[in-house]
Amino acid sequence: MAPDEQLALVGRLAFAAVLGAFIGLQRELQGYPAGIRTLALVALGSALFTGVSRQLAADDRVAAGIVTGIGFLGAGVIFREGYTVKGITTAATVWAAAAIGMAVAVELYLVSGLGTLAVVGVLGARPLTRRMDAFLRRYLGEAESPTADEPAPRGEPRR
Repeated sequence: MAPDEQLALVGRLAFAAVLGAFIGLQRELQGYPAGIRTLALVALGSALFTGVSRQLAADDRVAAGIVTGIGFLGAGVIFREGYTVKGITTAATVWAAAAIGMAVAVELYLVSGLGTLAVVGVLGARPLTRRMDAFLRRYLGEAESPTADEPAPRGEPRR
């Protein structure tokens, strides 16, 4: 890989880290796990693996390996507590940050930027979805959703 190509890859790594950090900022401000550093590292690592794999003949296998590895990482944050499953949104956020990092590495800047905005928008829609859930429970008599991703009390991190 020529030096100018390496510098371009370093720029893509930095951009991936910034996008991951932007997603992580939203999570951190809400008191959820997988904040700025975690999601910046996930996006950066995915971009690095993808960027390096473009120099190899088996780049599709590297992409599959990233998805598998992130799946294991995501599975580690999901746990069940009685009838409630916690951590699904965090796992999905980690998975999305990895996909954004991969998109940056293959120079899909518009896709990665809009994808980041979409992820942050979906994560920020929590108050709306809580109101919709309360409405449905009240008027349709539905039981509470079996998943929960409640924010931690102020001052203490979520587990």
